Amino acid sequence: MASPASLGSRALRASRRQLSAPILQKRGLAAPASGSFGYETGEANGVKFASRDLPNPTTTLTVVAKAGTRYQPLPGLTDALEKFAFLSTEKRSALRITREVELLGGETSASHSRENLVLRAKFLRDDLPYFAELLGEVVSKTRYTTHELNEDVLRVMKIAQHQLLASPAALALNSVHGVAFHRGLGEPLYATSSTPLAKYVDAENVFEFSQAAYQASNIAVVANGASHSEVSKWVKEFFSDMNTGSSRFDVKSPASKYYGGEERIAHGSGNVLILGFPGSSSFTTGSSYKPEISVLAALLGGESSIKWSPGFSLLSKAAKDFPGAHVSTTNDAYSDAGLLYVTIKGSAEQVGKASKGVVDALKKVASGDVAEEDIKKATVLAKYRALEAGQQTSSGLEATGTGLIAGGKPTNFEEIASSIDKVSSDKVKAAAKGLLESKASVSAVGDLFALPFAEEIGLKV
Repeated sequence: MASPASLGSRALRASRRQLSAPILQKRGLAAPASGSFGYETGEANGVKFASRDLPNPTTTLTVVAKAGTRYQPLPGLTDALEKFAFLSTEKRSALRITREVELLGGETSASHSRENLVLRAKFLRDDLPYFAELLGEVVSKTRYTTHELNEDVLRVMKIAQHQLLASPAALALNSVHGVAFHRGLGEPLYATSSTPLAKYVDAENVFEFSQAAYQASNIAVVANGASHSEVSKWVKEFFSDMNTGSSRFDVKSPASKYYGGEERIAHGSGNVLILGFPGSSSFTTGSSYKPEISVLAALLGGESSIKWSPGFSLLSKAAKDFPGAHVSTTNDAYSDAGLLYVTIKGSAEQVGKASKGVVDALKKVASGDVAEEDIKKATVLAKYRALEAGQQTSSGLEATGTGLIAGGKPTNFEEIASSIDKVSSDKVKAAAKGLLESKASVSAVGDLFALPFAEEIGLKV
């Protein structure tokens, strides 16, 4: 374990360190160099890990755990576990962790999605041993005390609840997932104020959930900017004393099933309408992967990728008919399901007009009334987004960890791009037709008197 004296000397050396010219001349993350997506993989003490030794002066080390909200046994536990991440361990107090990380010039953070809990550290390459040790402690020796839970974690969680309730967009996004999937993926990303946190979130429950979540088979370690031999060495040393499970909880979730339906929530701070449809699962872990959904999402669009130009997407071209509304299309791919949804924000009247425009755009694609050139542009954009996700540190590391946990191999972004490249216009048309024939998931938040119902704009629910 690193002593304060050694940390001080290492920090002093780091402050004097200068980048050499050869490093500055090499390709970075922004350049799609050959092999820049490739990870070396391994396993130590039952923990799967992957590394990508890019010529960067810094390293990002990530622990991905299959412990997102779809897997939490009680409401609020994933959020609480995230907020406990760097609070304290059996070896280090919260103050000591803060001071040591600051001394080394590093950064630590924790976040969660509907499927994963992600712990991340960014630091200078030479400090890999310290941060590997710290992350190893966080997933095996974190302290859970009632005092810290009551005064720190619950207070922060309640603040997040108020922020959620004040955001029509966040409420609508939670709502559309609940309508689409019910349990599992339908669990809200953050607990709402109607959830009795004090009933479910306490130190004992958080501890038991951590024992279930942080098992060797349930986590993956992914490094960006580190040699494989170094990562292998430190994972073997610092991830050797892993949890063996919980006597009360198990990290599991029912297989995702798409339902569809409609929910309407009155709100006085804005208007949001989300139109959701069954989408595509992720490439690596899902059996229902459909690359044409990515192309359809790019074709619908809504936000132009070119400044001062409406772009080629159908909804961006139609924006002149509803200038008071902001429209965007998102394709969320999960391990065993997906949700393609269009978010519309603005005045209630303009949101209503734009929602009809979305349905009209889908009908145009389904009937083949779309230029072949636009579909080709959408294919290229979808391919670019897939490759960009692989080079973005946050999304790339999480996707890689997810692939390791589920199938023992990292996500291959080049294969994803290749599958998108092979999508034909007929498949895109068939995908649009399938969405119109399926039950939609519609969530309206705002002025319910003015916001339309799903059937009023031509959707089945």
